[in-house]
Order: sequence, then C-alpha cells, then structure tokens
Amino acid sequence: MNKLALYCRSGFEKEVAAEISEKATALGVFGFARIQEKSGYVIFECYQAGEADRLAKEIPFNQLIFARQMIVVSDLLSDLSVEDRISPILAQYQQLAGVVNLKQSSELFVETADTNEAKELSGFCRKFTVPLRQHLKKQGWLNFNETKKGAVTLHVFFVKSNSCYVGYSYNNNHSKHFMGIHRLKFPADAPSRSTLKLEEAILTFIPKEQEAQHLKDTMYAVDLGACPGGWTYQLVKRGLFVYAVDHGKMAESLHETGRIEHCPEDGFKFQPPKRRKIDWLVCDMVEQPVRITHLMLKWLINGWCYKMIFNLKLPMKKRYVEVQQCLEHIENELTKHEFSYQIQAKHLYHDREEITVYIEVKPKVN
Repeated sequence: MNKLALYCRSGFEKEVAAEISEKATALGVFGFARIQEKSGYVIFECYQAGEADRLAKEIPFNQLIFARQMIVVSDLLSDLSVEDRISPILAQYQQLAGVVNLKQSSELFVETADTNEAKELSGFCRKFTVPLRQHLKKQGWLNFNETKKGAVTLHVFFVKSNSCYVGYSYNNNHSKHFMGIHRLKFPADAPSRSTLKLEEAILTFIPKEQEAQHLKDTMYAVDLGACPGGWTYQLVKRGLFVYAVDHGKMAESLHETGRIEHCPEDGFKFQPPKRRKIDWLVCDMVEQPVRITHLMLKWLINGWCYKMIFNLKLPMKKRYVEVQQCLEHIENELTKHEFSYQIQAKHLYHDREEITVYIEVKPKVN
C-alpha cells in the first residue's frame, strides 16, 4: 500500500503530478508520479511502504488545487474474470485490513475516470456497486458512522472493465462527492452557464452551515466583468445587492429583482462607491492571471472589500508554475501589509482552463 490515486480533469495530469510531488517532498516523503496523458488520474508511488497512507492523512485535501480526489490504493488488479470480479477485490481489501481499520468504513464508491472513454464504464460501475456493497457488508464493513473520527470511504477505481485499483480515503480529508465531482443543476432562469462556477465555488469554499453568515441580504457585492449576469445571479439569489460592472448588457431578469445596479465601466478602473461598504468582490474576467492577481490585491490592500472569489485563466504551458507564482505573490503582499487572511484555490468541476480562488481577510486594527 504505497500508492495514491488522484483524480483530475482530463489534460491536467502533469499539474497534479507536480503538485503531489511537491506536497510529498515537503513532508519528507519521496516517490514518483505515473502519468498517462488525458487519462483523468495520476498514480503517485511512494518509495516506502505505508507512506501513501501518511500522505492521505497529512496533506490537507483542501490545499490540493488540481486533484478532485485523493485515495490510497493497492497495486492494479488486472485481468479480472468476467465471472468473478468480486473475489479478487475482497482479497485485496483483506490485505488492506492490516493498514486501515475497515470496520470504520462508511461508504463505497465504484468509480471511473472523468473521460469520454472511461464514461463507457459508468453503467457497469453503477450495476457492480450493489453486489459488491452486499459482499463488503457481509465482511462487517460499511456500517460505520461517516462523521466519526477515523471513518473511511472505500473506493474501487476501474480503469478498464477488467482492471481496477482498490483503496480507501479518509472522510475528514477527501472529497465527499462521487468521483470527486460536485454536480449541479443549471437553474433555468440563470443568464448563463457560468453561474455554476460561482455556485460550486460557494459550496466548495464556504461550509454549508456557515453560508447564511457569509452571504446575507444586508451585504453589498461587486461583480467585475458581470455581463450577462451568471455570477451576479448567484449573489442576488442569496439576497445580496450587487454592483454589476461591465460595458455589456445585464439580463433583464436581474434588473427586475431591484437588487443590482449596472455600472457600464471598465472592471480594471472601477472603484466602489465611497458611501458603501463592500462585503464581496467576484470576478470572472478573461484576462492574464497576473493582471487579475494585481487587481484583486488592489481591492484587498485598499480595504475596498474583505471577501472575494475570482478565476485565474491559465496559460497553455506551465500552468502549475503560473498558479504558484500568482498565489505566492498574493500571500507575500497580504503578509507585507499585515493582513491576516485565508486563501484557498481549486480547479473546480465547472472550471475549464482556469482555477477559482477564495480569499478572506480580516480588517487591520489600527
């Protein structure tokens, strides 16, 4: 048990490999990443036994930007018989019992990669889940409370119909979603599909039980590059008043709410009304990541807002390096200006060639 499997968007395997290698090295764990381009996953193999389990516990999952899920896995089971795939999987879990307490397992995910080729396995995975779950329960597994300390989720990750990785993830340090994907339904009255990006970001970065505290109907927000209003829609839906900044037109349905003021201005030049305290800034402008980084810092350092969600559009090459440089610059500047802050970044399911960043700063006390 010296391997991690990390799911990702197809085409971002190199970014995941670079990220997990860096995080592991920082913990004194060494290994190598196996990459198959466009596969939708990466296998990171540690040199020492038991270190994959350590990484699954000690690398905060919410600090991984490009990984959708992180699970400890055994060696690939291949050439599984069509007549009996379950027995080899049960035997693999029996071996795992020496590493992790399977009596503390609470759920089973039978998954595949998020690629067009792998999606052909999705129907098989759904059907296979039922009999496998029954056999696992007969072993006394899958009956543990998912919220208790030490609880794990069991994963069977099929790369082919006759080949799979068998493993587990820790419930306090993983994605709770099947395949690591937060699937959302597009609201029929939303102005654009980009609304799903902000909805997923809110659900990812803000605990559900705290959402009412972070997004109140007494708050004011600014949406830079707002047209036609996909991101503004999510804020208005939660009761916020939004200054929608864009030369383009906003959806008429948003004007009818009485909760927006359209500001036909350049998002890079716009400044918030002096009479208003702005609680939130959101931004999904198509621009170089370094320019967006500087713009976001201007808002924070000037005290124009204290919470923000924004996207960084990624270059075609050296995407992880670009992300690192932008985030490090933000952290360095906020530290230099003596802000206490929280920052988190994620390549969300509804993102494409971009990542989404959440920042909250505490106002300086003079």
